[in-house]
Amino acid sequence: MIILGVILLVVGLVAGISILWTIGIVLVAIGIVLWILGAAGHAVGGRRHYW
Repeated sequence: MIILGVILLVVGLVAGISILWTIGIVLVAIGIVLWILGAAGHAVGGRRHYW
């Protein structure tokens, strides 16, 4: 999810499409939160680890 967000950020920046930039920021933020929760040992989406 983090990689997809970064790709959308770059494409949105290069193409000048602000909606891609916004979606990219949201995906990166969600990906980082899920990554931190998974690394802390909390079950994310019913799984012990988030990949």
